[in-house]
Amino acid sequence: MRANRQPFITTSPTAVRNLGILAHVDAGKTTITERILFATGAIHKRGEVHHGTTVTDFDAQERDRGITIFAAAVSCAWGGHRVNLIDTPGHVDFSDEVERSLRVLDGAVAVFDAVAGVEPQSETVWRQADRHGVPRIAFVNKLDRAGADLDTAVASIRARLGVVPLVVQLPIGAEDSFSGIVDLLRMRSLNWRPDADTYQEGPVPEALREEAARRRRLLEETVAELHADALEEFCSASALTERTLVRALRELTLRGDGVVVLCGSAYRNRGIEPLLDAVLAYLPSPADMPAVRGLAADGAEQERAPDPAEPFTALAFKVTATATGRLTYLRVYAGTLRKGATVLDAATGRTERVGRILRVQADRHEEREEAVAGDIVAVIGLKAARAGTTLCAPGAPLVLEPPAVAEPVVSVAVEARRNIDTGRLSAALARLAEEDPSLVVRSDPESGQTVLSGMGELHLEVAVEKIRSGHGVEVVVGRPQVSYRETVVRGVRGLVHRHVKQDGGAGQFAHVVLDVERLEEPCFEFRSTVVGGRVPQEYARAVEAGCRDALAEGPLGGFPVTGLRVTLTDGATHSKDSSEMAFRAAGRFGLREGLRLSTMELLEPLVEVTVTVPEDGVGGVLGDLAARRGRVSGSTAEAGTAVITAAVPLAELFGYASRLRGRTQGRGTFTTRPAGLAPVPASVAGALPAR
Repeated sequence: MRANRQPFITTSPTAVRNLGILAHVDAGKTTITERILFATGAIHKRGEVHHGTTVTDFDAQERDRGITIFAAAVSCAWGGHRVNLIDTPGHVDFSDEVERSLRVLDGAVAVFDAVAGVEPQSETVWRQADRHGVPRIAFVNKLDRAGADLDTAVASIRARLGVVPLVVQLPIGAEDSFSGIVDLLRMRSLNWRPDADTYQEGPVPEALREEAARRRRLLEETVAELHADALEEFCSASALTERTLVRALRELTLRGDGVVVLCGSAYRNRGIEPLLDAVLAYLPSPADMPAVRGLAADGAEQERAPDPAEPFTALAFKVTATATGRLTYLRVYAGTLRKGATVLDAATGRTERVGRILRVQADRHEEREEAVAGDIVAVIGLKAARAGTTLCAPGAPLVLEPPAVAEPVVSVAVEARRNIDTGRLSAALARLAEEDPSLVVRSDPESGQTVLSGMGELHLEVAVEKIRSGHGVEVVVGRPQVSYRETVVRGVRGLVHRHVKQDGGAGQFAHVVLDVERLEEPCFEFRSTVVGGRVPQEYARAVEAGCRDALAEGPLGGFPVTGLRVTLTDGATHSKDSSEMAFRAAGRFGLREGLRLSTMELLEPLVEVTVTVPEDGVGGVLGDLAARRGRVSGSTAEAGTAVITAAVPLAELFGYASRLRGRTQGRGTFTTRPAGLAPVPASVAGALPAR
């Protein structure tokens, strides 16, 4: 069996697949991407993560750390199709890169470790894909590892993700002897020799025929339960043909009613070609996706079909600065973009000219004359476009929904080591925030410090190193600060606030009566129950705006306030002196007074920590977690290692990586993911400095 290495250029959206590789840290995403590029002929030598030679981990920090930090786009051809692929990060600190990638993808391959199964970040990215409605297939990787078991991994997919796994392959051999797979659809074996790059097809091995037949029958029964046409055929013929199975598996994948599961070992280059075939068979093309919706210039909702003849519409989802210029990554949803064309920023009304269009191969680029609906490309020449910007034909404006940006949870104070570098530091921080929307730069009005906020300690560490190495600025970094919140424990009712101001000319008058109460959810709600027109609707909206202003600083330590509902129950106006400005001020000062009179408590962000340690290190790790105010929620032991899950305050995790390595002689690892907010104990809250 020879790999498909022919060059290929397509202009049809039906012959394109836009997919992402999603997984937990170290599940093998980058290695799979590398093997896909090799199998398709896009590269002619396989790189390795541990050697720092992979195509998509091209950044110096990625190669030094051995992890994917930045989502990297590559393109290749397989089976007469163009495959645009994004290798996404697996660390929770860089989940915003995953979020922005999922916003523009049509499908995804979720990768799972055959030993560990569904890991914490695997579950996180799966839920992200659920929110975006991205169809997925699963690839159970690392079947050559000691302790690898396909059935155990599939069971964890079913239990932890709540989906129906549709296993279409059976491994041949186990652990070190893993040599190939049985294709349950065509009932054939695919074997990879150690010295060969591709597989040899053959009959199902005698020793596996009975097991393969049993699993094929189980697959048919499961598909028949989920798919009406398959059920009809199964009832009449007591079996399903290969054609029916393939069609049903594709439809179940697109609907999200089932997940096709494949297996292999990317490191040993086993299972990659069948994975590519499955991508073409089961994942959607841009033409299969519904028309994209947006807001036209008149505010009405409008659709654009994935057709090259439609007016040009694209979404910018990533911006990077390179030696060749500022790259803006686009997903083209409709129409055709040609080199030199003028495009409109639909939100700002500003027009810009596209200088060059590039087909991206991570840090290498191939120039193109045009990009059509369904393409993912990068362009040079745009100066103001940011991630989330909608670009469209000047005569047909349409604003698409931008990717959601996560709220930062950890902050550090940064300043230039030398005063003469202050300006360069400001420019470097501005560039970082432009490239990564989850990084927020602000100036603290009280301390005058420049504060850099991000998704975690590693996220900020990478950003600071980028300033040092990429911009040549030596920076001094202060201790990270956690984003605490304040909330209402017991509110107040019937709070009367009158805002009266008279200093010559038109005055200001606003009278409001507010109820302040607790909400269990970490959000803010406002409602008005005023009747009889005592407070007009436009003034009620101004009161809400004023209340939102007051949420910026709480009475305990000046931290933002969340978890409350404010109800405007009554009020009064003046025929001349009332205005929206007056009622906004009344809402702001009235809620501030209400918060001072309420019983408040401080909240801190929690993270779920999953620690993997040797069994002999469990006692020390549990003691250390307890000292960090951690609450252990689970512990399992397997093959000489223990996996401990605990909820720990984020503020207590700074420096934990070094402590864990020290306690376990470098053998312990941990991962984290956000786990909501929790009250800060009084003994700890009293020692916290005000914001």
